[in-house]
Amino acid sequence: MATKPPQGDPVQDAPKVAERKRAAAGLPAIGHTLRMAHQQMGVKRTALTLLSVNQKDGFDCPGCAWPEPEHRHKAEFCENGAKAVAEEATLRRVTPEFFAAHPVSDLACRSGYWLGQQGRLTHPMYLPEGADHYEPVSWERAFDIVAEELTALSSPDEAVFYTSGRTSNEAAFLYQLFARKLGTNNLPDCSNMCHESSGSALSETIGVGKGSVLLDDLYQADLIVVAGQNPGTNHPRMLSALEKAKANGARVVSVNPLPEAGLERFKNPQTPKGLTAGTTLTDLFLQIRIGGDQALFRLLNKLILDTPGAVDEEFVRGHTHGFEQFAEAARAADWDETLAATGLAREDVERFLRMVLDSERIVVCWAMGLTQHKHSVPMIREIVNFLLLRGNIGRPGAGVCPVRGHSNVQGDRTMGIFERPAPAFLDALEREFGFAPPREHGYDVVRAIRALRDGEAKVFFAMGGNFVSASPDTEVTEAAMRRARLTVHVSTKLNRSHAVTGARALILPTLGRTERDLQASGEQFVTVEDSMGMVHASRGRLEPASPHLLSEPAIVCRLARRVLGTEDDVPWEEFEKDYATVRDRIARVVPGFEDFNARVAHPGGFALPHAPRDERRFPTATGKANFTAAPVEYPRLPEGRLLLQTLRSHDQYNTTIYGLDDRYRGIRNGRRVVLVNPDDARVLKLADGSYVDLVSEWKDGVERRAPGFRVVHYPTARGCAAAYYPETNVLVPLDATADVSNTPASKSVVVRLEQSATD
Repeated sequence: MATKPPQGDPVQDAPKVAERKRAAAGLPAIGHTLRMAHQQMGVKRTALTLLSVNQKDGFDCPGCAWPEPEHRHKAEFCENGAKAVAEEATLRRVTPEFFAAHPVSDLACRSGYWLGQQGRLTHPMYLPEGADHYEPVSWERAFDIVAEELTALSSPDEAVFYTSGRTSNEAAFLYQLFARKLGTNNLPDCSNMCHESSGSALSETIGVGKGSVLLDDLYQADLIVVAGQNPGTNHPRMLSALEKAKANGARVVSVNPLPEAGLERFKNPQTPKGLTAGTTLTDLFLQIRIGGDQALFRLLNKLILDTPGAVDEEFVRGHTHGFEQFAEAARAADWDETLAATGLAREDVERFLRMVLDSERIVVCWAMGLTQHKHSVPMIREIVNFLLLRGNIGRPGAGVCPVRGHSNVQGDRTMGIFERPAPAFLDALEREFGFAPPREHGYDVVRAIRALRDGEAKVFFAMGGNFVSASPDTEVTEAAMRRARLTVHVSTKLNRSHAVTGARALILPTLGRTERDLQASGEQFVTVEDSMGMVHASRGRLEPASPHLLSEPAIVCRLARRVLGTEDDVPWEEFEKDYATVRDRIARVVPGFEDFNARVAHPGGFALPHAPRDERRFPTATGKANFTAAPVEYPRLPEGRLLLQTLRSHDQYNTTIYGLDDRYRGIRNGRRVVLVNPDDARVLKLADGSYVDLVSEWKDGVERRAPGFRVVHYPTARGCAAAYYPETNVLVPLDATADVSNTPASKSVVVRLEQSATD
């Protein structure tokens, strides 16, 4: 039987710490999955729901974007995917009575964990100006309120339309169409805060801002490099792919500042071996200092150039541009500087080189550990240089693999959710819908926060997500949101963004992935694009959590009719009734989606075209794959300071907190911990179990403080520390961003640790 939500916030001031784990999944993962699922859904609903996750006739997991194999297990989900499903399919409900009992001032004092545990939203809710309680509101009145504020703006560019990566392709396409019909490209999304650096680097170097591999490429690889990524927590089903690759003879190199259980050993709970011994995944662990990856790959490239016969000269001559300038820069790489930047031993780098030279097919995977630094874009470009040197893009078993986080974040960008749209996309939109879309670039996430802060944006509309908790510089972000005239959140569950509002606020409850979507023409399905460019259908199976919910496409279509007027010639009502009509339009606007409805009807969906992978054709400005030669950068630390990376616990997905444990790292019953290397702690006189305030230091001189963190002696790289977000987002300056991509630099924050007043 499902349990009731917690009445009070759990006390987190005394986290328990034990030895870290050396293996992921196995029987503990099964037990933890079932326990959390039963708490939210009960036994029968758990079985019915989990057996539909990621199945060809089921629904796409609302968690990560890792692709599904062609042949799927009956239980094609991971522990954290099951948690995501359980929280969406929960039997707990947040009703108007809940809001009557809890003023916004109370909700603002609650933890994200407590808010999320309350359950599914059931009614549209409105916070009038000057009020402290949300009150129920009809959908018609809710759309009127949004229309009032939008039509009162001096310019459409005073509105911001944010998108979370959970939004379906159909909803995203309609959403960007509405925003552009209104007259703005202010379409920031969660990709601005995660893989924007990947897209920027890959677009310039190979001509497509997405990964170039499919699952079969991982299975065929000789060497897989996993850099700046913790798949055991963030993409657990990736471990199955690595296990299969290992069985086929691949070797794995892990490049990370922290040892992670999932990359050490994987106990696959779906095999007898997995329930006992498991599979060792990592053959070489390079415990790199935070931000040292560009220096490592630059030195590797020098060593490859210096090795006779190591360069694929035919590929370089025929398919690349800029080699000479790159080679000159690479040959200048210095061993001493690289070892200082990376913290690695020379023999480990040389062993890595031998593994590279012994491998014909190489895949490099990465995630936030590479994308959230000031120098992230040149860092990823250097990885592309590394792959180009030996012809490892555009052939089976090789390529770039940026592992996306949220389940349709890549699809949303494909559908046009982008503040800097390509002219070709706008041209196609204009031809199809007969209007002139705005051409001036809009706000990304950081620029949107600045605009709200400075009074240049007045309406904030979020299609999913938890913008306040996901964004950097928490105090600045919250103050900016409170300056808005209206904040609107399309949501399934309660989160902190609902408690940090503009003068007026709306919560619009929507269907989840798990739920049936019945419209006037019959039952609907939506589509998503995974991290490897596979597009497939998602069909909810459960009855909606409330009869008062609308789907995301329905919300956009009704809002568009109300704001743009009945005279608008886009058939919004038809789109709401039948999502197939939306897909017909997508097919005529977005390359690769031709004959969309017929192709997505195929079980498992279809792969989008990728010119570098499919044809070894590189649609860049030069018509070839581009080598680059940026100066090597890495963070320099003042004496007595540490370099902090923000990260997730195992009981967490993005800003959603499922529980208060991080069992792979040995942390229980609390999240305010900071992981510090024991040798650094000794120098800084920080005892294990002592409490400190984390204070970030940046060139603006502003003190940003996160108080009351328990010190945990942990085998991080020397000079490096780690702590969970969103609690540490307060330390990330709004203007500390990656060059080119403008992504917040959340993985390289200079901090000092001061004894807490409460210690």
